[in-house]
Amino acid sequence: MPKSSPELMILSEGKNVMTHVLAKLRSEEKTKLNEFLRNKIRDLETDKRELVGVFGETGAGKTSLINAVIEERTLLPSGDIAACTSVMIKVEANMSNTNYEAHIEFITKEEWKDELWSINQYHGETAEQTKYEDDDYQDVAEKMSAFYGEEWEKKSYEQLMDNKNFKEIPEFLQSTTKILACETAMELSAKIIKYTRTDSKRGACNGIKRWYWPLVKCVTVRVPHNSFLQHVTLVDLPGNGDRNKSRDAMWKGIVGQCSTVWVVTEINRAAADRDSWEILKSVSSLIGNGGECSSIHFICTKSDIIGESTDHSADVQASILERNMDAKEAVRKEYNKLNKTKKHFSDDCFKVFTVSSKEFLKQTVLSEENTEIPKLQDVLQKLNDRHSEALNYVSGAHGILSLIQGAKLTKPKNNKDVCKELERNMVLHLDPVKKAMEEACQVFKKRLSEGVEKSEKQCEKMLHNFLFWGKNGRGFHRTLKSVVKNGGVYKTQKGKEINLNRKLTSFLTDSIDEEFRKTFPNERKGGPFNGTLNNFSLDTESLKQKYEDVQLQLRFLKTEEDNIKLKLNTRIRDQKKIIYNSLTQTIEEFMEECYKTAAGFSGDGMLGKMRETLTKHVYESKDTMFVKAKDVMMNHLLSLREEILETVQDTLQTSIDLSLRTDSCSILDVSTELEMVQKFYDDLVNSLH
Repeated sequence: MPKSSPELMILSEGKNVMTHVLAKLRSEEKTKLNEFLRNKIRDLETDKRELVGVFGETGAGKTSLINAVIEERTLLPSGDIAACTSVMIKVEANMSNTNYEAHIEFITKEEWKDELWSINQYHGETAEQTKYEDDDYQDVAEKMSAFYGEEWEKKSYEQLMDNKNFKEIPEFLQSTTKILACETAMELSAKIIKYTRTDSKRGACNGIKRWYWPLVKCVTVRVPHNSFLQHVTLVDLPGNGDRNKSRDAMWKGIVGQCSTVWVVTEINRAAADRDSWEILKSVSSLIGNGGECSSIHFICTKSDIIGESTDHSADVQASILERNMDAKEAVRKEYNKLNKTKKHFSDDCFKVFTVSSKEFLKQTVLSEENTEIPKLQDVLQKLNDRHSEALNYVSGAHGILSLIQGAKLTKPKNNKDVCKELERNMVLHLDPVKKAMEEACQVFKKRLSEGVEKSEKQCEKMLHNFLFWGKNGRGFHRTLKSVVKNGGVYKTQKGKEINLNRKLTSFLTDSIDEEFRKTFPNERKGGPFNGTLNNFSLDTESLKQKYEDVQLQLRFLKTEEDNIKLKLNTRIRDQKKIIYNSLTQTIEEFMEECYKTAAGFSGDGMLGKMRETLTKHVYESKDTMFVKAKDVMMNHLLSLREEILETVQDTLQTSIDLSLRTDSCSILDVSTELEMVQKFYDDLVNSLH
């Protein structure tokens, strides 16, 4: 359902009130309190978005699903099974005008030059007959043919970089964003095809001679005033990352920010679809302990199809629903086998949906409810409801105005006792937080030490198994060359990732995965460090009865306490990703020079030399690199602990001093504004019950 007009009106009026108060403060004498208040008003503006990452193989029905869920059937282009989305597409609401817009972000000119340089190098180094067996070559050749046409191989580097090739996309040369704006979804869909999809057949039919997707980093599609996307961004994620470094870095960043992940596959092969399960396994550490995902939804599409039947009777609907229940059970059983993946998530995070986008748009076999699209719309609505923009803004404004008015009515010399009690409560209630963080650090230190010991003992065997993977190394020399050339990480043409750095780190991550999830849960309830931070309180409510003359300041301090906890939870969520991923990053840094050396080999004996180089380096480094990875992670944890304690103490101490110890005789009167915002606040709170 759309955000109600009263809520929008309250938000608008609340902002008008605070803009007026800010203007008044600017005309007042500049004091510490005045500056403090102005900063607090400016900080009221926030727009946190929930990201839903949508994964799935070509033909699984991702784009049709997104179109159906947001009720825009012609928005994202979907085609035959030969076509696939080649770039990341974000879908969000356009709240500023009524246009359908696409904001197209390109890779840099330098990155494209690097791709051209790499293909030229490949021409010089590789025999003609082996080029067409190599995934790297095929990947680059597909991009070149899409953009330049089939004659690209006959052109020189200078000809390929000639500016005339980019005359239709000057934004690429200028490193700016290209914006397409249309009145209808269908019109925009037709325009964005060449920026998003590999689909040469359809392109020929539509008169498309040149495809621009090889140069595109990301496309953001904005839908006018769509209630499902108010605080939610749906992200159509191609495959398993990207071979282009900047696109892959963006892919990993977005995946790490997803609070919900949808894995989309056709119902007739859902439980047995190896590609879908491979996607989930490969991203589990990025979205779990290395990310912020709290919900995984396995979505089985085309649920209206059962055998070859065209019968639309009630009996067929009953048969479909029975088959759908069986499919859900089979998928759940398959998920329960993924013990390593499950370490990253709570027991109740995995849900299965059987959907039909086609039937939702036009019911012939299934009722709207049985298409299960409404269930996914409810998921989006609940994510939207996490962010009541109006309530958050008005609540903060209410606290600030309470402080201004309270400071005008009381004198600092009368506030000594309440200040002492507040400071005592702060120390008392920070103690459980401090203890929980110290205990967590001790547990991680112990677990990581065990992981280091196991890594040192077993890393050579694990590396040997990797290096001698496949019979007689046939074709493996190309794979290994790609791995070392790309810093230990290689994505095959089918999207499967080979990550040697993660393999080398696996004993360390395995040692902490379960404890890490408990310490830094992705679920909002409870919170980090056993919920001790969320339970922290200055007990302002109980103090209001004892110190009635400073009730307004205490109200502000309660708002401030809530804000600090909210900001720290966000900060911890961001930092915990860095902490967890630091293990793999340290190993990657240790291996960097070794990879460069191995990548330099060519010709006869190349495979043996690469194997020998990697084996020798790991043997010589194993006593230091795993210990270093442990130490780096522990330093991150200790820094986070200090930051949390300092932030709480410093922020609240400053707030106590400025609200209760500062002489504010010149502060302005905001009694009228406070009364208005109090009414806004009461109306919003009552509307939630």
